[in-house]
Amino acid sequence: MVEANPAARKARLGAGELLRYWRDLRGQSQLKLSLISGVSQRHISFIESGRNSPSRQILLDLAESLDIPLRDRNSLLLAAGYAPAYPEGTWEGAEMMGVATALKRMLRQAEPYPAVVMDRYWNVLMTNDALPRLFNCFTDTSRWSGQQNILRTIFDPALLRPHIEDWNLLAISLIHRVYREAVGRHVDQKTNELLESLLAYPGVPSEWKTPKGLDIPLDSPVVPLSLLKDGKTLRLFSMVTTVGTPQTIAGQEVRLEWMMPVDEESEALLKVLLEQSRSST
Repeated sequence: MVEANPAARKARLGAGELLRYWRDLRGQSQLKLSLISGVSQRHISFIESGRNSPSRQILLDLAESLDIPLRDRNSLLLAAGYAPAYPEGTWEGAEMMGVATALKRMLRQAEPYPAVVMDRYWNVLMTNDALPRLFNCFTDTSRWSGQQNILRTIFDPALLRPHIEDWNLLAISLIHRVYREAVGRHVDQKTNELLESLLAYPGVPSEWKTPKGLDIPLDSPVVPLSLLKDGKTLRLFSMVTTVGTPQTIAGQEVRLEWMMPVDEESEALLKVLLEQSRSST
C-alpha cells in the first residue's frame, strides 16, 4: 500500500467525524474554523462530537471554509442525512458542454504545442493533434488500447520511459505532484490506486511510496519532460489550466495541460519532430 487508506476509513465516518477529519487535514483549530465560517466554536464542537445535528446550510458553509472538494462535500451531506448538493456530471454530459467547447478551442489554440485534457486521475479525455504526433516519434500509439493515462505512459517501460532523460527525477517529481495536486490536497481511494499502479512498475524504488521519500533537487525552476531522439534532447515543461468556479464534480476535476519547450533548441527540435511525424502518416 502507498499509505494506510484514508478513503476506506472515511467512508465509514459520520458527519461529525468527517468534519473533524477535514479540519485536521487542513490544520485548522475549531476556533479558527469558527472565525472563518461564522459558525460558533461551541456548535462546531457539538457537531464533531455528535451532540448536535447540523443544518444542511451550516455543513455547506463549513465545507466551503475548509475548501472540501465538491465530491467530498456530497459525502459529508449524505453522512448527515441530506441529499447531495453537487451533481456528479460526466465529461460527455450536457452540463459540461460549455466547458468542453472552451477546452477544445484551447486545444486548437495550443498548436503547434502538444496539449491534453485530463481528469483528476490523469486519464486522457482529449488531445490536440500535436500530442499523438509527438508521442508517435517515440512509441507506436496505434497499438495502445483502453483508457490512456499520461502517468502510466511515462512510467511504462514499453512506452515513453526508455526515451526519457533523467527518468528518475521526472518520476519522483510526478509522484510528488500527484500528492500535491490531488483535488482538495486529499489523496482519495482512486488516487491511492493510481499511485500503487505506478509504484508497481519495474525499477521504482520502495522509498517512493510516501511523500517523505521523494527528494527533488531545487536547482531548476521546473522539472522538464526530456525526450531523447537521435542524440538530441527535447525538453518540455507544463502549464495547467483548471475551471475557475466549478459547480459540478466533473467540472472541478478536469484540467488542460499544455507542453511548452524549455528553450529555443527544444522549440526547433519539436517543430522538426512534428513535421516528420506528419509526413510519415
